[in-house]
Formats: sequence, structure tokens, C-alpha cells
Amino acid sequence: MYFGSIAQYIAIVQAQAIVFENEDHYQKQTYRNRSYIYGANGKLLLSIPIKHTGKDGKQHYKDVRIENDFEWQTLHWKSLQTAYRTSPFFEYYEDEFVHLFEQKRKFLLDFNYECMQVIFDCLMLEFSYTKTEMYRKTYDNNDSIDLRHLIQAKHAKTYNLQPYTQVFIEKHGFIPNLSIVDLLFNEGTNALLYLENQTIFKSYP
Repeated sequence: MYFGSIAQYIAIVQAQAIVFENEDHYQKQTYRNRSYIYGANGKLLLSIPIKHTGKDGKQHYKDVRIENDFEWQTLHWKSLQTAYRTSPFFEYYEDEFVHLFEQKRKFLLDFNYECMQVIFDCLMLEFSYTKTEMYRKTYDNNDSIDLRHLIQAKHAKTYNLQPYTQVFIEKHGFIPNLSIVDLLFNEGTNALLYLENQTIFKSYP
């Protein structure tokens, strides 16, 4: 996921172990290339352009290339600065993020793993994970929970998340389950505790 939603990071933080899907096909309208932040006018979409091959639904996610003919990195970084420069912790974490938008990247999946590592470092989350080596449509292991649906953005589930203070909350109210950067820039060192205390996945065995 491109930075990833708060719900995704709740699942990561509360899991005993994580296996990331690396062998699926790329699909449109997912968090793989999009992220939602809180702008001055409300919910704002940041979308990474990708190179289209004409093989819709047949291209492996790990083979998807970023379309760098557009100045999307400059646009995304300026959008983050505009949205969060008055937040309590943006300046604290700014240097950790800026390099992600200074050099062109080739593959979307590799870039997303790089973004995720930055989030892990900012959260001071020491977490190891593995990656799938083959695609499986279903998982029947009772010890595993298949949360791959969390990547869907178009029909994303609504979660009852505990409110926290957001930059423009007085204008548009609390907007839940935005990108993890919204939580990080607003809550800073309390972000990890927030993720640990949410109960949206507590009912899973």
C-alpha cells in the first residue's frame, strides 16, 4: 500500500506475524497506488500514476512500473506540506519523508515497501514480515486471517475508529481511516499506542 490506511496499520501492529501478498495481479482503485490525506477542503486523494500495459487484470503487482512522465512526486510532497505543516509533528518527521519524493522510482511495489519502512521507523516499530512466494486465492489455515481485502479502496469498509485531533477538524469534522501519515503527523509518538488500542480487529480469532 502507498503509505497505507490506519486500519491496515492497526492490523499490522496487532498481528503476531504478517505475510504480505507479493504474487497477486494488479487491480485498479486500491490502496496500492493511492492514499487519502486531510486537506483544507476535506478528504484529498494522492494517486501514483502507473504505466499501462493494456493487459488489465493480467499484470503482476510486482511488475507494475511507475509513470514518471508526470511530476507526481512534487505534487504529492507539496500536498503533504500544505495539509500538515501546521500539525504538531510534521517538522519532527519531515526529514524522514522528503527523500521519498526526491528521486524517481521504477516499480510501485518496491516504492511501497520503502514507504512502509519509513512508517515503521517513525513509529519505532520493530517488526519482521515475510512475503508470499505463490498466489493462493483462499487460505484455510485456522491460524491465519486473510485481510487482503484491506487493500481495496473503492468499496472500503467503514471502521469505528477512536477520534483524534486533525488539522482541519473544526472545518470538516473527524475523518476516520485516512493514510497513516495523518495519524503520525497529528499524534506523533502517541501514534503507536493509538494503533495498539483500537478494537476493530479484536473479534477475529
